[in-house]
Amino acid sequence: MRFHPELVSSCPWRALQRGWCLGLSLAVLLAGTSGQLQAQMNPVETIVQNVGIDQRLNTQLPLDLKFKDETGRDVQLREYFNKKPVVLTLVYYQCPMLCTQVLNGFLKSSQAIKFQIGDDYDVVTVSFDPRETPDLAAAKKKIYVRSYRRPGAEEGWHFLTGDQKSIETLAAAVGYRYKFDERSQQYAHGSGIIVLTPDGRTSRYLYGIDYHPNDLRLALVESAAGKIGSPVDQILLLCFHYDPRTGKYGLLISRVLQFFGSLTAIALGSAVWVMRRQERQQEAAPVTQPELTENTESGP
Repeated sequence: MRFHPELVSSCPWRALQRGWCLGLSLAVLLAGTSGQLQAQMNPVETIVQNVGIDQRLNTQLPLDLKFKDETGRDVQLREYFNKKPVVLTLVYYQCPMLCTQVLNGFLKSSQAIKFQIGDDYDVVTVSFDPRETPDLAAAKKKIYVRSYRRPGAEEGWHFLTGDQKSIETLAAAVGYRYKFDERSQQYAHGSGIIVLTPDGRTSRYLYGIDYHPNDLRLALVESAAGKIGSPVDQILLLCFHYDPRTGKYGLLISRVLQFFGSLTAIALGSAVWVMRRQERQQEAAPVTQPELTENTESGP
């Protein structure tokens, strides 16, 4: 039985978000063939076991890796790392379904936050298909820069292609595992984006194809070590905790309680201080005696 990756497009939305569509498609293909199930599962298991995203937090990227940008110019990764955090997306430009959903999900989330591509952070999109060319990268960039509809994206969002060695080295550094299927000539791969520090270390992984704007904003603030964002964003980082199992930020109840407990203590302390001050002012004020007037009545 032949594996058809295009069946991924018919998967339920929630399954697609979790990157399980490949497994669901394979399960559909194998349904009704219980007698041949064991024989058919071996190549499928090989593909699935080699696909995923492993979090390798605080790993330094090899910034000397060479790629080509969308104009065909030879570049090194270090050109995109200096003072701003970077969002890394690993896709391939001719992907029939999932890669487009990853880029669309990031685009939607990036439009919902105040930080701007090119000003506050950069984006580096790298194709893991060594057969793809700068022309494909340029066409993809034109679509997403135009869809972003904010100034600065042209200089801040980069679309790269590269050779097999550079691609594999980068993917291994960030824990991105993918598998090429010879029969379909397509890739099985996971879905997610990676937020990097300005010096090129992995900071946060966001999974799926739908990235909550709050998760993206907090990941950028954290990756930038507080150099972008408002004081409110810094307070939110105290209240929200990054869960590496889910790739999301969750409300940390204990810190919230501590925060509001501190506010309550400050408010009570201020009220007591005001009351004591008023009491001292009243005690220090001079006491004035009322004047007594003598009333005389004239008799008859």
